[in-house]
Amino acid sequence: MTETMTWAPTEITAADGPLLDQLTERLDDLLLSNGAVVFRGFRITPAALGGVLDRILRNRLAYVHGNSPRSHVGDRVYTSTEYPAEQTISMHNELSYSARWPSRLAFYCETTPGSGGATPVVPGVAWLAALSPELRAAFAGGVRYTQNLHDGHGFGKSWQETFEASGRAEVERHLEAMDGTTWEWKRDGGLRIAQIRPATVTHPVTGAEVWFNQADQWHHAALGDETAAALAAIMPEEDLPQHVTFADGSPIDPAYVLEIRDRGLATAVDVDWQAGDLLVIDNVLVAHGRRPYAGPRRVLVAMSD
Repeated sequence: MTETMTWAPTEITAADGPLLDQLTERLDDLLLSNGAVVFRGFRITPAALGGVLDRILRNRLAYVHGNSPRSHVGDRVYTSTEYPAEQTISMHNELSYSARWPSRLAFYCETTPGSGGATPVVPGVAWLAALSPELRAAFAGGVRYTQNLHDGHGFGKSWQETFEASGRAEVERHLEAMDGTTWEWKRDGGLRIAQIRPATVTHPVTGAEVWFNQADQWHHAALGDETAAALAAIMPEEDLPQHVTFADGSPIDPAYVLEIRDRGLATAVDVDWQAGDLLVIDNVLVAHGRRPYAGPRRVLVAMSD
């Protein structure tokens, strides 16, 4: 898996046998050995999706503490991130900024993209190997994420939406269970959360060390010069909806941010979608993103621990 040019998600087609057999007999082993599996040609319909997800996501999770915009479309089933179609979503592992993250993700293509719209995937060991020794050494102490969530009116996401909660007590119970996390309720009713997390983690079964953070997505440098300058004119960095530094509070060099983003995307392998396709990934072993697209595209996602 360290040889990125030879790695690709395992593809299972309808010619390999009934879908149910593939899900129950092969999936666990394939995810541990390869990290990503594509099921193609089984003609999974939206009506059948729930039953399929029940097989592969044994304890389906709500998208609690998620930072990306998406819509709830079913029983713990969501649209994939709803950023504008022309934007690239850089590589990341779901909720890697949190002390809690899902171990498995399933992506389902309901509507074939008009053009583009692939989901790139990359093994975390390959992404880590693609980064310079200088960058890896700089991140050895980990990162500090700061999140500012408003109380229903403001810039970014609200704490109610982020935690799928209506009361502070429910949010606090969730945060209390997260190691390395501090928070404060602000005078305007908003919530500020700070988390110190490692830049890499080790997979609990395979022992592989993988790049596992979202420093590039949380850093203002990834927004582009004009957007970053516009935000800086209206609020300090620490008040942005999300902000990241090294664990000791020192700033991260923007050059590092761009290296992480660009090398992750360059090392990735694209999964091109057809309606009815299902992509399942080990969320620690493999990171994912999104290529720009035009025309229709509807990809749903669910996750489990």
